[in-house]
Amino acid sequence: MAHTVMVTGADGFIGSHLTEELVKKGERVKAFCYYNSFGSWGWLDSLEPAVKNEIEVFMGDIRDPNGVRTAMEGQEIVYHLAALIAIPFSYHSPDSYVDTNIKGTLNVLNAARQVGTSRLLVTSTSEVYGTAQYVPIDEKHPFQGQSPYSATKIGADRLAESFYRSFDLPITIVRPFNTYGPRQSGRAVIPTIITQLLSGQTEIKLGSLTPTRDFNYVKDTAAGFMALAGCPAAVGQEVNIATGQEHSIGDLADELIRQINPAARIVCDEQRLRPEKSEVNRLLGCADKLRAMTGWAPRYTFEQGLAETIAFLRTHMDSYKPGVYSL
Repeated sequence: MAHTVMVTGADGFIGSHLTEELVKKGERVKAFCYYNSFGSWGWLDSLEPAVKNEIEVFMGDIRDPNGVRTAMEGQEIVYHLAALIAIPFSYHSPDSYVDTNIKGTLNVLNAARQVGTSRLLVTSTSEVYGTAQYVPIDEKHPFQGQSPYSATKIGADRLAESFYRSFDLPITIVRPFNTYGPRQSGRAVIPTIITQLLSGQTEIKLGSLTPTRDFNYVKDTAAGFMALAGCPAAVGQEVNIATGQEHSIGDLADELIRQINPAARIVCDEQRLRPEKSEVNRLLGCADKLRAMTGWAPRYTFEQGLAETIAFLRTHMDSYKPGVYSL
């Protein structure tokens, strides 16, 4: 039976994919998108009409408790993805991260209590763990706020936990490791490399090459969210979505250079380096808990995911600014 579901941050990268997959599943989907004077629905504007026409769009601001509560009325399942996520931008605008990530999540939590939401999935991030103290990183790994961004996500996660423990709110904290794929912002490392290469640049500007990341293809991430929403045992739990494989930024860049333009080379751009104590040097996740609860497993290999991402970016270069360092 179809459910009424709402996705906050539906206009963004992961949110637009999750919204699309929920429509295809047959759910009745409301998309909470960031209000703007351009009337833009973000990446939802790029969806096929057969999908887009099935979506109810609510334009609002996650920082506004009244709009959030109004949007959540009558929604059985809410996927809360709206957030500010760029780490470099959080260094000089931390206030906006507190307002969006912590207060925005508080608005969703309060609304869920008031309107009787049946399931609430709050989106976390592998950045809350900081540099791995042991690998693979499971859900018992300590938290470490190595950037204002990660600190606000830790705060939002702990607020969510408190609402489960204090008010028995049916919450699951979903913690994806590094998601990539079509529609990702140009500030993320994979589209940064690909768009520089596709634009013809032969000097590919990057920050540190040694950190490793556990990369999830976006459709696998969306599948993880949906699997957890259908799993009663996940209520009150925080759950990783991870592949259990790690790739260094340098190796990733070498592979993309090989696929797109072998004549290119990497150069270090100092403005792209994180402060030394802020750099997360290693992320390698454990998804045993998610697998045990839901049977989830990645459907895409890293190579398949990169190929899909390159193909998308080839036809959407007008949406990116490869010559500009995007925070």
